Amino acid sequence: MESLLSLLCILCLFGPVLSQDMPYEDYMAQIQACPQECRCPPNFPRAVYCDNKGLKTIPKIPPHTWYLYLQNNLIEVLSADALRNATQLRWLNLNRNKITSEGMEEGALNAMPHLAHLYMDDNLLSSVPSPLPASLEHLRLSRNRISKIPAGVFLGLDKLNLLDLQGNKLMDDTVTEVSLKGLNNLIQINLAKNQLSNMPLGLPPTTTQLFLDGNNIEKIPASYFKGLPKVAFLRLNHNKLGSSGVPKNVFNVSSILDLQLSHNQLTEVPLIPSGLEHLLLDHNKIKSVSGSNVCPVAIDAVDDTVNDSVPRLRYLRLDGNDIKPPIPRDVILCFRLLRSIVI
Repeated sequence: MESLLSLLCILCLFGPVLSQDMPYEDYMAQIQACPQECRCPPNFPRAVYCDNKGLKTIPKIPPHTWYLYLQNNLIEVLSADALRNATQLRWLNLNRNKITSEGMEEGALNAMPHLAHLYMDDNLLSSVPSPLPASLEHLRLSRNRISKIPAGVFLGLDKLNLLDLQGNKLMDDTVTEVSLKGLNNLIQINLAKNQLSNMPLGLPPTTTQLFLDGNNIEKIPASYFKGLPKVAFLRLNHNKLGSSGVPKNVFNVSSILDLQLSHNQLTEVPLIPSGLEHLLLDHNKIKSVSGSNVCPVAIDAVDDTVNDSVPRLRYLRLDGNDIKPPIPRDVILCFRLLRSIVI
């Protein structure tokens, strides 16, 4: 009787998993094939956890795995043989290992036709891996040693919408229209903490989030954002931007909602677009701010009613400059929706 009750309990626990996710035969094969070094939760049978095990090689992966966690190990080589069974992978986490570009065997990634998320942060890569599966949606390669983007590496990656390359060694001659060709549906690109001196060229017009913090950028071409009609979140903190390198109307783009220019060398506040909601200008060299100079509309045209013509700015940081309070009255009159000013 006790054995029967135990069996009923197991069926109650795992019945929904088996019926909704995978057939019983596949479920049993998956659990039985779980590597000794890893953990395969019975209630989440498509996931294999091999993280924090001190592994130097990738164990043989069960055939019905969708989610594979190999982060925080000592893996140096990503071989095609190790992932031969993992043709159903959707999610592969290889963060914080010791994988080099020389250790990436050709075809190791391309053999996974369903892979959507590839995480290889904090490894020793010197180049963006190639070839990549056409199914990729998120590619994270931050904090490696990447100085090269092979030409054509992104061709055919029409599903890729997030590319994270922060904390690498990319220079201007690497991030070009040729190297970025194929990113037709990219939404977010992170190029922070590289070695860029200029605004990157060749970004797709679909780009919505552009992160360029911690580079050496000194100027922005006047027409730069005409090619980025959807950019909404723009981060340029910790660069070398001076007011002479920032045309007054360069940020007058209706799509921009969040603009971050902290820790630069600006001496003037750029013209603030009407739709902008958050503006960070702290730790620059700004000495004064005037509503007549930064207001996107005529101040006398701003009435007490909240309508589409009222500038949308809600948050403004000006601390770390040479501005002395109080904030001029014409700034308050212009930006009626301001909820917070840090000075």
